[in-house]
Amino acid sequence: MKFSGIQKTSLIDFPDNVSTVLFTAGCNLRCPYCHNWRIVLEYNGPFLSEEDAVKTLEERKKFIEHVVITGGEPTIQEGLPEFLSRLKSLGYKVKLDSNGMLPGVLEKSLAHLDYIAVDVKTSPDLYPRLKAESVEGLLKTIHILKKGSVDYEFRCTVVPGFVNEDTVHRMGEMVEGARLFAFQQFIPGDTLDPAFNSKTPYPKERISRFADIMSSYVEEVILRV
Repeated sequence: MKFSGIQKTSLIDFPDNVSTVLFTAGCNLRCPYCHNWRIVLEYNGPFLSEEDAVKTLEERKKFIEHVVITGGEPTIQEGLPEFLSRLKSLGYKVKLDSNGMLPGVLEKSLAHLDYIAVDVKTSPDLYPRLKAESVEGLLKTIHILKKGSVDYEFRCTVVPGFVNEDTVHRMGEMVEGARLFAFQQFIPGDTLDPAFNSKTPYPKERISRFADIMSSYVEEVILRV
């Protein structure tokens, strides 16, 4: 694998743990509000090799033993399950962030994960605006995680125009019975579509209303706002 970057210390990406974050380049979606668009659109380097990434992790292992693989979209990278297995063999706790669109890759990865966060971005009828042909892959991923043993969360960034009370009901139907759902605040600025650079985020009270709706579908809802 090749990585587009590394964040050596993060306090927020792995729940309740300090972690190192590795970023993969490329994505199979085109969310207009994406902040990582520079590593999504035909990223040509510089790259961090798998060997250099592991070397950096090992040099810092006495400080940080949790690793997050994010993107972009990690599941489009060849060799992801093997790299996750390598991290586990080295003694790391591993979390994966994914949009859930490639359930086959995720299923092969689960044995090497301690935690996985999967985005449920909006209602199924709006996914074409993210350049998704369908949500069948995501629905299969949701089913796999709910039936599996790996700790997980489904999460949604509350972007005006993509999330409202009606779409939250539709998302709730998608993940019904799940253990945990997280709502995250949308932060405007430097987005793939400049129209979202100055989009006004929802107030916390509105997001709390979304949480109230989702709580009727899942066991626990948390807010990151």
